[in-house]
Amino acid sequence: MEKKRKWFIRGLALLLAVLMILSVLWIIIDSTNAEAVSKTDLKNLKDKKEALKQQRQDIAAKIASKEYEQMTIMAKKEVLDEQIELTNLEIENVSALIVEYGNLIAEKEVEVAEAQAREDDQMEKYKERIRAMEENGPISYYSVLFDAVNFSDFLGRLDFVSEIMEYDELIYNQLVQAKQETIAAKTELEEMMAEQEATRAELLEYEADLDRQIAEASALIAQLDDEIGGYQADYDEIRQAEEKLQEQIDKMAEELRKQEEAAAAARVVSTGTYIWPSQSSRYVTSRFGTRFHPIYKVYKTHNGIDIGAGYGTNVLAADSGVVVTSSYDSGYGNYIVINHGGGRMTVYAHLSKRLVSVGQNVTQGQVIGRVGSTGVSTGPHLHFEVRVNGSRVNPLNYFSNYTISPNA
Repeated sequence: MEKKRKWFIRGLALLLAVLMILSVLWIIIDSTNAEAVSKTDLKNLKDKKEALKQQRQDIAAKIASKEYEQMTIMAKKEVLDEQIELTNLEIENVSALIVEYGNLIAEKEVEVAEAQAREDDQMEKYKERIRAMEENGPISYYSVLFDAVNFSDFLGRLDFVSEIMEYDELIYNQLVQAKQETIAAKTELEEMMAEQEATRAELLEYEADLDRQIAEASALIAQLDDEIGGYQADYDEIRQAEEKLQEQIDKMAEELRKQEEAAAAARVVSTGTYIWPSQSSRYVTSRFGTRFHPIYKVYKTHNGIDIGAGYGTNVLAADSGVVVTSSYDSGYGNYIVINHGGGRMTVYAHLSKRLVSVGQNVTQGQVIGRVGSTGVSTGPHLHFEVRVNGSRVNPLNYFSNYTISPNA
């Protein structure tokens, strides 16, 4: 009976020790897997950041070259638009890095709390063993050994005492390990928080860079104000580009009309009405129709309206439809054309960013891009056009509740 009791106690002690070790290992493995995913995302963002940095250096080298000096105003503006777009990508990348650091910090804070809890738990177990040893320890061991009825029993009891001592040592080692895990987790947390702060500082630098680049690009176009005769080649270039773009849109409209006539099932589903395309502004800075061009100083047809809006603010799809163009043009800059069916199309130009691609279905009010100043533009605004069967019509005919600038 005594022998069975001894083996039962011995087995129970070992079982408890194994369970404790497995529970600690499971927590460590589980948190390591989660952290590995986050760190992979972080690495991907850092790799992208380096690639963008290289592109930035390439564009900077291009701007500093003799070839750039010999470019026309429009060609230079296109390079600057590319630089601005790249800076926007860098801002997005750094912003994503800050968010990812935030996610990792949140995970690491949980890990620190769990590590601290494990350490505290191990400390309590260790204290309990110390208290038990102080109260009963040595005497209990001696009594267990000297209560042996014979030498064989003595050896068995000695083996049992040895296992108890090993268990005590295991508890101590687990305490040390838990303490080390807590220190390591806290160290990593502090490092991540420092990296996040450094990335925030980078974001401020990129944003300042973006403001400088926009000002530089606007100033370049504004040079055309000074002496239009000296920039006749640029004027001719943009006029030809606009004519070419109009030809493409006319051809596209005709093809779409034929497709819709041939198959009613292919007709684009839309509301048939328009909503204002700028989310942040209802201020019209330039009307539709013939106007005295602010840059080229000649009377010229304005195919749409200009809406003065802040850089980077949302551009909305005026109606549901399918994106038929999402591209860059030297005059329109980044622009989008949406087919709404029934020969109706809308155009959104001078965008800083295009958020939709050709063939994509969009819904009325969906964010399709951001306001910018790409192409022939001296400042951030949205150029908006409405076309019916390829012909331009006044967009203001479809709206109310807007304000027109006295200089429009």
